Amino acid sequence: MGKHSAHVVWDWNGTLLDDIHTVIEATNASFAEIGLGPITLERYRELYCVPVPRFYERLMGRLPTDEEWAAMDAVFHRHYWRLAEACLLTAGAAELLAARQASGRTQSLLSLAPHEHLVPIVRRHGIEERFVRVDGRVGASHAGKAEHMVRHLAALENVPTERIVVVGDAADDALAAAHVGAKAVLYTGGSHSRASLRASGVPVVDSLAEAVEVAEELVG
Repeated sequence: MGKHSAHVVWDWNGTLLDDIHTVIEATNASFAEIGLGPITLERYRELYCVPVPRFYERLMGRLPTDEEWAAMDAVFHRHYWRLAEACLLTAGAAELLAARQASGRTQSLLSLAPHEHLVPIVRRHGIEERFVRVDGRVGASHAGKAEHMVRHLAALENVPTERIVVVGDAADDALAAAHVGAKAVLYTGGSHSRASLRASGVPVVDSLAEAVEVAEELVG
C-alpha cells in the first residue's frame, strides 16, 4: 500500500494543531510591545506571510528594526508557548493520522516551531508514533520552510519525491513543496484566507480528511 500512496508531510501549527486563536492572542501581545493596535483574525489571515518580518512590514508600512523584531519575537513566543498548552488537535486529526498509519501509508511532520518545543507537545498529544519523522526548526526564526524541507526530505528513507504531498495552512508550505519538486494541499483552518491560499496555485480544502483524499489523488 505505502509504495504507491502519498507520503504526507504534515505542517503543525494551524494544521494538525488548532491554535490560530492562540496565535492571534500572542501576536496582539507582541504588537503591544511596540505600540501597534490589536489585529483581528480576518485581518491576520489577509496579511500573514513568511518570512514573518514581511508580515510586520505589511502592518507597519516598514520593516521592523532588529530591536523591534527581537522584542516582538520574544514576547510572541513567551505568550504563545504558555497558551499552547491548552490547544487541542484539529478535529479528527488524531483519528486520521492513526487510520493512515494502520493502512500502511507513511507520514512525517515538519514545523517551523522550535524543535525543542515541538517534540514534547506532539508527544503529549499522543501522536508521535504516527510519524516516521518529526522535525521542528533548528536555527533562525525568521526563515521560511524551504530549507527545512530539503533537510527533512533528505532524512526520509526511500520516499521518492513524486510521492510527497505537503499538507499545511500557509502559502509558505506550497512554496516549500515546490522548492523540492513535491506537491501540496492547503487547509483553510489556519493562518491564511482562502483567497491567499488559492493564489498559491495548489488545491485548497476545508478539512484534513479532504486534504488526504486530494493528496492521494495527486499521486494516483
